[in-house]
Amino acid sequence: QVQVVESGGGLVQPGGSPRLSCAASGSIFRIYSMGWYRQAPGKQRELVAVITSSGSTNYADSVKGRAAISRDNARNTVYLQMNSLKPEDTAVYYCNADVDVTGWGTARVYWGQGTQVTVSS
Repeated sequence: QVQVVESGGGLVQPGGSPRLSCAASGSIFRIYSMGWYRQAPGKQRELVAVITSSGSTNYADSVKGRAAISRDNARNTVYLQMNSLKPEDTAVYYCNADVDVTGWGTARVYWGQGTQVTVSS
């Protein structure tokens, strides 16, 4: 089994710069991409940023220039540095990891439980 656990959320003032962390653990042979998604109340879950095992990144237009995703492959951990937060960034932030648990080249996506980020003064 694979567990994915996010941390680093909370109440943030507008303009703040929280750093979210997400660690995958368990029976892991290899992790391909890792990503951050968010879901605001009444809205669908949306991509924030994704990073491949080689370090290639992709960002949602809404966070480009304000977010930086990075990963530590040795620790199976991905980070999301958010800057200049706005109230509309308020959401539950979810992490996922595309994990091969067997070494046979097949993978499935595991999700964390999410961490709430609330941007408010």
